Amino acid sequence: MEPKAKKIIWILWLSIVPIGFYLAYSFFPPFISGVDFDLFAFFLLISFVASVPMVVNNTPIFLIQWVSLAVFLTFGLFYEMILVQLGIIVLLIKLRVTKQQLYRFPLNSLMFFVCSVLSGMIYYALGGVHGLTLVENPKLLLIAIIYAVVNYALNQLILSGIRYALFKQKQQYFGKDFIWETITSILTLPIGLVLYTLYIEVGVVALLFVGVPFASLSIILNLYYSTEKVNSYLQKAAEIGHELAERLDVDGVLKLFLQKLKTLLPVDEAYVLDKENGQLHIIRMESNHGEFRTFETMKPLKKEEGIGGKVWADKNALIFSSSKEWKPISKEPLSSDMESVLCVPIVKSNEVVGVLLLASSEKRAYEKSQLMILEILCSYLAVAVENARHYEKTKEISERCALTNLYNYRYLDNELQAEYKKLMAAERKKISLILLDIDHFKSVNDTYGHQSGNEILRELATRLENLVGKKGTVARYGGEEFTILLPDVDKQEAFKLAEIVRLTIANWPFTLEQHISENNKKLLVNITASIGVATSPDDADDPQSLIRHADRALYVGAKRAGRNRVAQYVK
Repeated sequence: MEPKAKKIIWILWLSIVPIGFYLAYSFFPPFISGVDFDLFAFFLLISFVASVPMVVNNTPIFLIQWVSLAVFLTFGLFYEMILVQLGIIVLLIKLRVTKQQLYRFPLNSLMFFVCSVLSGMIYYALGGVHGLTLVENPKLLLIAIIYAVVNYALNQLILSGIRYALFKQKQQYFGKDFIWETITSILTLPIGLVLYTLYIEVGVVALLFVGVPFASLSIILNLYYSTEKVNSYLQKAAEIGHELAERLDVDGVLKLFLQKLKTLLPVDEAYVLDKENGQLHIIRMESNHGEFRTFETMKPLKKEEGIGGKVWADKNALIFSSSKEWKPISKEPLSSDMESVLCVPIVKSNEVVGVLLLASSEKRAYEKSQLMILEILCSYLAVAVENARHYEKTKEISERCALTNLYNYRYLDNELQAEYKKLMAAERKKISLILLDIDHFKSVNDTYGHQSGNEILRELATRLENLVGKKGTVARYGGEEFTILLPDVDKQEAFKLAEIVRLTIANWPFTLEQHISENNKKLLVNITASIGVATSPDDADDPQSLIRHADRALYVGAKRAGRNRVAQYVK
């Protein structure tokens, strides 16, 4: 809510409520005096009802109306207004209202004040009185019921108006929440009437006769709701665990984990720290407030350093309710507006392998009851990340050349197929392929030994990767042949790059350390390469044709023409 709207709410409250209380006392003075203890007992009851809501259909319902009804019928409008306002304060304390949400007090106070005044005036206009047994006078019983219905209806109407005026929320009448709240209000209406009648007959002990059973029911329902909530969390945790197990890349596992976590808990920022070489490194973080500083620049954490380091050292979770608690020890890049922090160790085989840190801009956003679910989820995360890393390592080994660490033919073939699909879908305009073959490589092996040949292949691989960079994919095609796949590069640009590659090979000698010569000194050897270039869709309609035509350009246009040159495919 905008600061201007909050200021208007406070001004309205200061202008209406204090004066309203004075006028209510003047025109509707308290019906009974000298009952301070009884009023205090009613205050305790209304405070308990406000602090222990009945949870129905996963919706917390604060049913203070039945207590306020008994107070109104017994002591009059003024005392009912006072106790309801005090109940609102207890309710907001229970809801852990933050400093930014303090406007909710004047807003709720105004709403209940208007409901109390208007429904009370209607009660008096219909001839309602206080202190009489309703059973003896059916007319008064009917007026009391009308008062309760009017009070509830006004509450719903004003609440809908506030939601629309301040938050632009259109209230769905007769929705689930409305139906359940209406049903529970109807069911508790007789409790208020019974409490009033018993109080008139037996005094303050009536609060025990009625309040204790109701309080017991509220506690039982809350325990049942807590059990249902934990069961729901456990079910969701199991589902998340299955989904994590299906992901085969580490980044995908972490991304899914944090996304799912945000559906369970209030999370504005989330960090996953991985333990590597005796330090904690942030490997994933997300924020609801947009991009913030890159975590690669953050200094790794040691044991006992920062929130994560302390959790790592103690193997115990930490919960902070406000920024004052965690700021003195934090070394993590948390945003300045974060308040609550929850940090949990990620444990596998009784060893901390990482740390999960969650942050929220709300104070007291996390509870100890949430730790069990997080510990289960972190166990799933540890297993899923380890499996994904094993898969990625195995996949990399199968796709890389062991000698040069370049991609191999299998990877090149898959990548070429994928690029052709993009070409057919108009996501690519051109695909160029450079095929390179070292000239007279057999003579190098025969003269200097196969270890020297391997040295040349490794150094050539490094040169090619440095030249191409992120423009394309360098792969070892086989033997002394290399390929460069260039998406969205036309033939002319590919030809220029191929010429630069040729000159880089021809003009800078290669260093040999493991040659078979008698002296052990390093040798500098000059080699050359022949290169062929082909481009799709100009030269080929499918991946195999592109390779074949680049190969033809290499052998016909470069090798046969004298070697150490670049040739492009010509139809």
